[in-house]
Amino acid sequence: MILINLLPHREAARKRRSDVFNASLAASALFGGLIAGAVFLWYQAAISAQQGTNLTLETEIKRLEGQIKDISGLEAEIAALRARQQAVEDLQSDRNLPVHLLTEMVNQLPDGVYISKLVQVDQVVTLNGVAQSNERVAELFRNLSSNTPWFTKPELVEIVTGTVALAPKDQRRVSNFTIRVRLVRASDAAKAAKAAAASAPFAGASGPVQAASATAKNL
Repeated sequence: MILINLLPHREAARKRRSDVFNASLAASALFGGLIAGAVFLWYQAAISAQQGTNLTLETEIKRLEGQIKDISGLEAEIAALRARQQAVEDLQSDRNLPVHLLTEMVNQLPDGVYISKLVQVDQVVTLNGVAQSNERVAELFRNLSSNTPWFTKPELVEIVTGTVALAPKDQRRVSNFTIRVRLVRASDAAKAAKAAAASAPFAGASGPVQAASATAKNL
C-alpha cells in the first residue's frame, strides 16, 4: 500500500494563495495610490489655473480702476470747462442786457404809468413808479408776466395811494407802486422765444408770439 503525504502540497497551495492575495492587495494599493496621485495632481493643476486666473483678474481690475479714476478726472475737467464756457457765454450775452431791459420797459409800460426809479442787482430788477390807478399797475404786472420773454416771476412788493399836484389847485390821486421782477438771460430768452414760436400754429397768430420771435431775431 502506497501512502502519499499531501501536507506539503496543501501548505504550498496555501502559500501561493497568500502570495496571490498579497500581490493583489499590493497592486490594489498601488493602483489606488496612482489614482489618488492623479486626482491630487489634477486638483493642484486646477487650483493653479484658478489662481492664475484670479491673478489676471486682479491685475485687470486694478488697471480698470486706474482707468475709472482717469475717466472721473476727465469728467470733472469737462464739467469745469463746460461751466467756464457757460460763464463766458453768459458774460457775452449779458453785455446787451441793459439795452434789452430798457427796450422792454418802454415796450411793456402802459399809458398812465411812469417809472421813477429802476435798480438792478444781478438778475433782479426793482421798479418804483407812479400810475394813474391800480388798474394801470395791474396792466403793467400782466405785461411783465406774460407779454415778454425778458422778464419772469414779477412780484408786487407794495402799492400805496398818493397824490400828485398838477397845478396849485389841481391834485390827483395816484398809485405809487414797487414791483420786483427777474431779468432773463439772453440765452434763456432765446430758448423761450423759440419754444413760443414752435408752439404757435401760425406765424404771427398772437401778439406775445410775435414779440418773442422779434426778440429772438434781435439776439
